[in-house]
Amino acid sequence: MQKQFEMAGAPPATLPLSSSSTHWRGVALVVAAGVVASLQVGKVAIAVPQLRADFGLDLSMVGWLMAMFSLLGVAGAVPVGAWVARAGDKRMVLAGLLAIAAGSTAGALANSVAVLLAGRVVEGLGFVLITIAGPSVLQRMVASSGKDLAFAIWSCFMPTGIAIALFSGSLLEGWRGFWLGNAALAALLAVLLLLGIPRGATASAAPVSWRSMARDAATTTKAGAPALIAASFVIYSLQFFALFSFLPVLLIERMGVGMAAAGSLSAVACCVNVAGNLAAGVLLKRGVARWLLAAVASALMGLSAIGIFLPVLGAVPAFLLCLAFSGAGGLLPATLIGTSPIVAPSARLVPMSMGLLMLGSNLGQMIGPVIVGGAVDSLGWPAAAVIVALAGAMGVLLALGLRRSMARSGHPLQSE
Repeated sequence: MQKQFEMAGAPPATLPLSSSSTHWRGVALVVAAGVVASLQVGKVAIAVPQLRADFGLDLSMVGWLMAMFSLLGVAGAVPVGAWVARAGDKRMVLAGLLAIAAGSTAGALANSVAVLLAGRVVEGLGFVLITIAGPSVLQRMVASSGKDLAFAIWSCFMPTGIAIALFSGSLLEGWRGFWLGNAALAALLAVLLLLGIPRGATASAAPVSWRSMARDAATTTKAGAPALIAASFVIYSLQFFALFSFLPVLLIERMGVGMAAAGSLSAVACCVNVAGNLAAGVLLKRGVARWLLAAVASALMGLSAIGIFLPVLGAVPAFLLCLAFSGAGGLLPATLIGTSPIVAPSARLVPMSMGLLMLGSNLGQMIGPVIVGGAVDSLGWPAAAVIVALAGAMGVLLALGLRRSMARSGHPLQSE
């Protein structure tokens, strides 16, 4: 992989600091930054009852509150990816943490929905900066022998952060204090990262322009497989956030548990997703086909959603299905993230392929809560079962399309 980047003319910042050693302290700080970014996703889910009471929000508006967080992720994934080398990957991660600190502080002090939404937009900017620049920092700090482990750990940042937010947020009496706590944590981590991670290069190998970005995006999309992976991530994120954005509310309303128990149970479900991410790495190493993992995960998520959202099962079986949904879903991120560099048209376009993947992730994260929140408000929880089940079927079709595209292009269908 290092030779590929050298041939592509990548800037020195994208290469490991040493070919034989890994800067594991730096890896830990970057992963921690990713976890802090994902905390901002989970903190809204656990605070939904209090936010509805304080601002008079319905579930549809709560969905928009969650969706605003990823709005900049949809608009900025590709441009941010193109600018990482020019601005410096470390600077981008630092800027992301500071944006989260500012946005979370603004939200904690908000006295209107408009200010709360504005704070979420700023947090969304921080999220996309960290999630796009983070892998670039890892790439140059990790030796070739440690890349698989480092990126497997990185792929767990989202469910880990959400789980921590759901658990810790459920123990606090007020959401505003939790928002301020998140701001302080982001600021503290920015200081630690500033001191603990070597600086990256701040000059790109070639000028970045809107025209060059559009040309590279078109080339990558026309390759077929990168676009299918991005679409698969749309479906995965839609399914995942359709459940986890409202899981505490579902547990309270449908299963009769209190807020603290709802937060703890939701956190347990998120931890199962982490296990799924790590299991995908093991299965890929043992030669399981990439498309097959994606197809199985999508199908299991869709089928589990039927039993979760339809009022046909008791509380315990429904929650066990939540665990199955989460564990199966965990197979997808690690599989798709690991496949994205393989199917890029060239080594130079690997970052663009990852940018498209992150665009898909944020798009699904944005539309999932909005669609499901509006449907549940109008038609009740069974509507969510239909939406997620249909998304699961679409995910299976995309996985089959990925198999055909990779086979046609001569890419390996499984790890070698």
